[in-house]
Amino acid sequence: MARHSALSLKAPAKINWFLNILGLRDDGFHEIQTLIQKITFYDALTFTPSKDLTLKTDASIPVERNLVYKAALLLKNTYGVKEGAVIQLDKNIPAGAGLGGGSSDAAAALQGLNKLWSLNLAAAALCKIGEQLGSDVPFFLHGPLCLAGGRGEKIIPFKPGKTSSILLVKPPFDISTAWAYGEYRKDNRSPLTVDRPTVNGQRSTVKPELTKKADKVDNIEFLVRKLERAEFKDLMTTVSNDLEPVVIKSFPVIAEIKDRLLEQGAVFSLMSGSGSTVYGVFNSAEDAGNASAAFNGCRTVVVQTITD
Repeated sequence: MARHSALSLKAPAKINWFLNILGLRDDGFHEIQTLIQKITFYDALTFTPSKDLTLKTDASIPVERNLVYKAALLLKNTYGVKEGAVIQLDKNIPAGAGLGGGSSDAAAALQGLNKLWSLNLAAAALCKIGEQLGSDVPFFLHGPLCLAGGRGEKIIPFKPGKTSSILLVKPPFDISTAWAYGEYRKDNRSPLTVDRPTVNGQRSTVKPELTKKADKVDNIEFLVRKLERAEFKDLMTTVSNDLEPVVIKSFPVIAEIKDRLLEQGAVFSLMSGSGSTVYGVFNSAEDAGNASAAFNGCRTVVVQTITD
């Protein structure tokens, strides 16, 4: 098979428009329901043919634990690829921020090496590998707007509406996804198990942990229409992130950032994923940029939602 020369890809970050935790699954993961969208905030990856498999990066994570290297090794071993590659990963998306940087990098690695090694694998095959790497990886192999269920790996794409201007505010600390879900579990214990419908219409047994409104978003199409029409004030009373209250207990600055974004003119604000990033939706990129001055000590980035 012919092999490609060097190629480059951008790996976008994401935000969660809402995140509902439906319960604890028998496998120890949480059953979730979340609407995710890609945004114009990127890491960069370059793939060059090589005899050996090498990852070059400025990321602080050891190479053997980096999701890009894990993705490359898993793809190579699964399909018996003899060639290698030099992968250059330039990080821009912070870790521990709830923006999906590591998962997006892994998805880009699968896509890039699929081309570099001329494997010609369909998205479904890449997603099978992606599921073994992280719950968000399958989303980044789809997009740009998807409903994710299960533990995040069951994907239903939606057609996004118009572009939104967003200010990301990342406080000077990271939050571990495992820690956030662990704290949620402490606050929402239940000995019961129930059968619940999942995102693809199948059923699964989960421990409900339903002291909160797990099924708050019943009509996803209705929510997507609200996004299409930029009716964000309605969304403020309709959706939430179930991890937000437990994270705020330990990091009250999250609530302060959210309130300040709204004071600065954001029409919608939410913590993304497990944090620590909080985002605000503004009427224009200029408004978002002006609001960034209110967040001394935090990293701020003005981005747009990706719609194609």
